[in-house]
Amino acid sequence: MIEPFRHARDLLTTIPGVSIVVADVIIAETGADMSIFPSPAHLAAWAGVAPGQNESAGRKKQTTTRPGNSYLKGALGIAAFAAAGSKNTYLGARYRRIAARRGGLRAVVAIERSILTSVWHMLTDDAVYRDLGADHYQLSHPDQIKRRAIRQLRALGLEVDLRPAS
Repeated sequence: MIEPFRHARDLLTTIPGVSIVVADVIIAETGADMSIFPSPAHLAAWAGVAPGQNESAGRKKQTTTRPGNSYLKGALGIAAFAAAGSKNTYLGARYRRIAARRGGLRAVVAIERSILTSVWHMLTDDAVYRDLGADHYQLSHPDQIKRRAIRQLRALGLEVDLRPAS
């Protein structure tokens, strides 16, 4: 039954954490035709991995994710946990970065959405997954990383003097 979608399955299995079984579930639940979703945000909302909205009197309150396709959410959860355990990938670094601030389960939902966004782009553009790398955040914000390191060293009681490397 999955034979007509073999190319889509091969594309999806290039995402870290997405196995053949998870790729089959993604294809079975979405139909592998992304033209019905105008954007990756629409796909995420349909799947139920978009953040819920609960705002009253200008205050944004904490809420759960939206209801969505339970089979797809389950498969994405398996893929997200597998990707979170990966060492040198963008998804693994993203998980650790979000989990440090927001907690592990919220980070898993964020990884599920990242995977689903990648799925939408890959099946729309017929492209293979291109990993940004675990050091993507450090390379994109070097000044922020430098300031954080200086602040941590000063908190330990060390005086910091920066000089360019010779």
